Amino acid sequence: MKKLLIVLAFAGMSTAVMAQDTDAVPSEKYSVATNSFWHNWFVQVGAEWNAFYSNEEKGAGFAKGPFKDFRGGLGFSVAVGKWFTPGIGLRTKLQGWNGFSVISENKDHNKIKFWNAEEQVLFNLSNLLCGYNPDRVWNFVPYAGVGIARNCSYNTYELGMSAGLLNTFKISQRVLFHVDLGFNMMGDDFEGRLGHKAYVDLGGKGGAPSPSNHDRWFTGEIGLTFNVGRVGWNKVPDVEALKNLHQSQLDALNAQLRDANNEIADLKNQLANIPEPDNTMSESVKEFVTTPISVFFNLDKTEIASQKDLVNVRALAKYAIENNNNLLVNGYADSATGTADHNQWLSERRAEQVADELVKMGVDRAKISTQGNGGVETLSPVSFNRRATVQITE
Repeated sequence: MKKLLIVLAFAGMSTAVMAQDTDAVPSEKYSVATNSFWHNWFVQVGAEWNAFYSNEEKGAGFAKGPFKDFRGGLGFSVAVGKWFTPGIGLRTKLQGWNGFSVISENKDHNKIKFWNAEEQVLFNLSNLLCGYNPDRVWNFVPYAGVGIARNCSYNTYELGMSAGLLNTFKISQRVLFHVDLGFNMMGDDFEGRLGHKAYVDLGGKGGAPSPSNHDRWFTGEIGLTFNVGRVGWNKVPDVEALKNLHQSQLDALNAQLRDANNEIADLKNQLANIPEPDNTMSESVKEFVTTPISVFFNLDKTEIASQKDLVNVRALAKYAIENNNNLLVNGYADSATGTADHNQWLSERRAEQVADELVKMGVDRAKISTQGNGGVETLSPVSFNRRATVQITE
C-alpha cells in the first residue's frame, strides 16, 4: 500500500507539472456573469487513505509514520457541491468507513468504524489569481470546513474542523480526476478511548486531556468529479463595445437616409426641369429612349437598392423589344471609397446585375452590352455615383 501511494503521489505531481505547462500560455482575464442556482453543480466520489493520530497516544512513543498499519486504513468519500463563482464554491462531503483509535501498535485494538460529514468552502486559486479559463487542465483549490463526526464503534459524536488542498485535472468538460489532501481535527474524545483500560495499561493517565490534544487524522484521496447540469460561465458583455457597435449602425442608417433624401431631391429637380410636352410625339419618345435611366446601389453592394428604380427600366426594355433595339448598361462606383481595382470590379458587377434584370424582363442577352467604369465622381453628392445606367444604342 505504501508503494502504491508513493507511485500515485509521483503520478499526481507529474500530471500537475504537465498541466501547468499546458496552461502556461496566458489567457485573457475577464468578468463572468452570475448564473442560475442550478448551474455548475458537481458530484465527487473517491477512495481514501486515512492516517489517525489520537490524543491517547501522546507520550506512548508510537511511530509517527502515516503508513503504519495500526494507524492507517482505507475509506471512501462522496460529495455534492456547487460553484457560485469561478473562484468560490461550497460542497457537502461525507467520508468514513475504517478508522483507528491508536492506543497501541496492535491494529486489532485500534479499529473503529466512523463517518464524518462537513460543509466546506472551496477557493479555486487558479481562477481567482489567473482568471477564468474553461480550457485550463489543472485547478488548485484550497478549502476549509466544519462538521460533525461519529464513532460508530463507541457511539460518540464530536464537532470537527478540516482544511486541505483539492487538485482537479480535466479529462473532459463533464469529468475530472481529483487528488485531495486533507487534515481533520476532532473533539477530545471522538475515538471513545479516554480512560479505556487498554490505554491506561499503556501508561496513560485517563481523565480529560488538555485542549491541545484533539484527535487528528490525515486523508489522501483520489477520485472522480462529475459536472452536472449546465457547466461554465458566460462572459459579461462589453457595454462600451456594444455602444460603439450600435453607434456605427446608427451612423450607417443616417448615411443611407441622407443618400435617400438627396436622391429624392435630385428626382424632384429632374421632374421640375422636364420640358413642357409639345405636339410632336416622336420627339418625346426619342428623348425618352436616348436618356440613360439610373439604377442605384448601396455602398459596396451589387444588389439593387430599390425595386422602384426598375419601373422606368421595364418601360425602356419593352420599347427595345418592340423596336429590336440594343441596350447598353454602364456600371459605376463612387471614387470616395475603395481601391481602384475594387471599384472596377464593383462597377462591372453592378452592370451585370442590371443586365440580368433586363433578361428577366424579356430582352435577348445578345442585345445587351455591359461596361464597368470603375470609381467616378461625376455626380454630387458622391453617393449618386453608386449606380448603373441603361440606354438605347443605335
